[in-house]
Amino acid sequence: MEYKDFDRMVNEAEGTYTRSYSPSTTLPVLMRKVYTWMALALVITGITAYGVATTPSLIMAIANNSILFWGLVIAEFGLVIGISNMIHKLSLTTATLLFILYSVINGATLSFIFLLYTMSSISTVFFITAGTFAVMALIGYTTKIDLSKMGNILYMVLIGILIATAVNIFVHSSGFQLIISYVGVLVFVGLTAYDTQKIKLMLNEQSSANESAQKLALLGALSLYLDFVNLFIYLLRIFGDRR
Repeated sequence: MEYKDFDRMVNEAEGTYTRSYSPSTTLPVLMRKVYTWMALALVITGITAYGVATTPSLIMAIANNSILFWGLVIAEFGLVIGISNMIHKLSLTTATLLFILYSVINGATLSFIFLLYTMSSISTVFFITAGTFAVMALIGYTTKIDLSKMGNILYMVLIGILIATAVNIFVHSSGFQLIISYVGVLVFVGLTAYDTQKIKLMLNEQSSANESAQKLALLGALSLYLDFVNLFIYLLRIFGDRR
């Protein structure tokens, strides 16, 4: 997808084109861009995941080639780190294309869920995730409580989850995996509220919806996209019906 087509979809969905706004109207415009970019990225990921899962040659290539699989995983981490750390140096076009690329690669690695879980449970968990995400995002956007301390704690717990997950690769404990999944749900439920508040405060400082502000909105979309996807994965591990 060309950037101009992607940006046109964003603007059409919002009913507005890039221009300067007063501070009172800039925040809603940028927040709409955040959620529009996030939603489009989720759509791209979902379509890619289903397409790979229903194409035997592709799914077998990823499943049987460990180099390819881990290459995709490493590429995901590299793109997230690259976009996050270089957002101010990248053009909006480049940042958007990298976000799209990340969404596609993430869809390829997530394609295995269609082989492990029933379609009905995937759909059910997706709607549970969407409802939970919406509630927590609303809380994060409207609350007057400073969530920064909570966010710092949650990120420390997230590091613990990553370490525990790595350990469980060798332990292979289903009970331990279930505990990790429940903790993961709590962490990403909290991070959804925290990240929403952080994004709101960051975008509220922008005086216009210029390219610099839109790049920050894109970075915010990436953060919430990651929260949504991880929340979905942990909920699926708890409530998903395996084939």
